Amino acid sequence: MAHGSKRAVIIAITANAVVTILKFLSALATGSASMLNEAIHSFMDTANQGFLYRGLMESERPADQRYAFGHGQKKYLWNLWSAIGLFSIGSGLGMAHAWHAWHKLGTTDAIEVVSILGSQIPAIWVSIVVLTVAILLEGYSFVVAMKEFVGRMRADGFTNPIRYLSQSDDPTLVAVVLEDSVAVFGLLLATAGIGLAELTGDLRWDIAFSAMIAALLAFIAMFLGWANMRFLVDVRDPEAEQAFKEVVESHWEVERYHDVRSIVVDEQHTILVGEIELREEAIMSGLQETIDEYTTRLLETIPGDKRQKPGIDQYIRTRAAVQATIERTESIIEELVENVKQKAPQVSHATIEVEGIATPAEKE
Repeated sequence: MAHGSKRAVIIAITANAVVTILKFLSALATGSASMLNEAIHSFMDTANQGFLYRGLMESERPADQRYAFGHGQKKYLWNLWSAIGLFSIGSGLGMAHAWHAWHKLGTTDAIEVVSILGSQIPAIWVSIVVLTVAILLEGYSFVVAMKEFVGRMRADGFTNPIRYLSQSDDPTLVAVVLEDSVAVFGLLLATAGIGLAELTGDLRWDIAFSAMIAALLAFIAMFLGWANMRFLVDVRDPEAEQAFKEVVESHWEVERYHDVRSIVVDEQHTILVGEIELREEAIMSGLQETIDEYTTRLLETIPGDKRQKPGIDQYIRTRAAVQATIERTESIIEELVENVKQKAPQVSHATIEVEGIATPAEKE
């Protein structure tokens, strides 16, 4: 995982933790439904980003006996858990509170004044101060995440941020950007709800906007769930497969290729497999000289009294032919793999199988 994503998560956790405390205190003091839903929203953001950070740390663990290709996909599991679990819980709690607040309309008096350190302060001013601080903190977190997001977007050749949200290979960064953007938007909704309730004296505005905040959480839960789930169902890497095709087509030794497949383990690790058929002249050209050289070397390792044994000469020549052919084939495959990894650095493991040698008759 890139350092920028981790930094964005840490800043988001810190900002949301502070904002959560302020919102809960303000909600308890003023009785605002919007403020309480914002507090729930920020608490879920904090917990969710804690899960994102745990996923980042887990994904950086190296390969071991149990996880042959590393722990990269654990990041998506933690992200998926946070998206479906925490956001759904947050949305459910928010909707439930809005529902209860609606049914309590007219049965309780609105809190007009809050006592702080012996001073009587209008409740609306407490809400304004808390919302202002929250906008500054969450706005800063949003700017940090957006800078990293835009940098990644441009590096990947995208110009449309909305499109990149659904196609980015880093759902952790996408989650932070969406959470921070929705957090800022939620604050604006809370401000509107509290402001309209204050201006009109009708608390239904506060409750209605609190329900909108809860609905936002539900939307983000579904989107992030989809964004992470697609990396847990053996998604292919079109860029890696295209790189393989371009490399193979540019090498004269390869007559044809087929059955190219890939699996994305995480955004930094793709497994690629493919089959090729080599041209006859790529293997045969200069092969006899190599066979003769290996035959001479092998004969030198045989004691003089054993060189006259029946069949030893045929055995040595056959072994030299096999060794020369295998080494020629391996050198071609190694060059292909190296070139593929240069074009698609995310390919961490590539397996290219030689299905055979295309004879002149097959090529016609």
